Amino acid sequence: MTKLAHLPQRGVIEVGGADRVAFLNGLVSNDVTKAAPGRAVWAALLTPQGKYLADFFIFATEQVLLLDVLAADIPALMPKLRRFKLRAAAELADVSDKYGVYAAWGGPVPDAAICAPDPRLPEAGWRVLSTAPLPENTSAEDYAAHRIALGLPDGPPDLEPDKTLLLEAGFDELDGVAWDKGCYMGQELTARTKYRGLVKRRLVPVELSGPAQPGAPVLAGDVEVGRLCSRAGVHALAMLRVDALDKALTVEGAALTPRPPTWLHLPA
Repeated sequence: MTKLAHLPQRGVIEVGGADRVAFLNGLVSNDVTKAAPGRAVWAALLTPQGKYLADFFIFATEQVLLLDVLAADIPALMPKLRRFKLRAAAELADVSDKYGVYAAWGGPVPDAAICAPDPRLPEAGWRVLSTAPLPENTSAEDYAAHRIALGLPDGPPDLEPDKTLLLEAGFDELDGVAWDKGCYMGQELTARTKYRGLVKRRLVPVELSGPAQPGAPVLAGDVEVGRLCSRAGVHALAMLRVDALDKALTVEGAALTPRPPTWLHLPA
């Protein structure tokens, strides 16, 4: 049976107008032209220096684009997007009161008008937007455990605004960057990071032997080598230095064991 969870921490931004695709495509890390009914695109908005600001799933209907985004990001994200609209025929609106955001996994595709496979991993399941309540049968906490086990980030604390680089957080392997599209904000640093092999940290699934709080420093002996991010039970994500993955690690006295997924590409 498909598990379906409402994600109350998510909101929706609507982008309309004749230039909606070209407008957004010039700003974000992925190719917005690939979004279509039944196909979502995962993308990020970056600073000019190539640092993470926000990420979202982009859905396309015949009339508009719909961005599935953290609701807490919307108040800051809307004016940033509007600042770049200039003369483009594009209009933005917060329509979070119209749509509920859901995640589904572990079974057949859910019956919903606006639904697409999670573009990051097949195992992740589906993303769903609905104007009417859907019959959820599990919780947002269960979904968090599901995506943490897969190594999938979900905004802060996994991704730090003005600090995290996309390639540190798996955006390359998880199809969050289009390397063959035109320019977008932060493209130069993102490309340089990839082609010069400058990634020194990675967001990695880990197992914990005891309690620890998100944000706590991860230690190799007395040396800080990372920080704990989101957590669900004994499973968590941690941003760790690549050269520390084979060391004995602790966080607030608990042992921390990296469990890199098969999709994550680490240096040989």
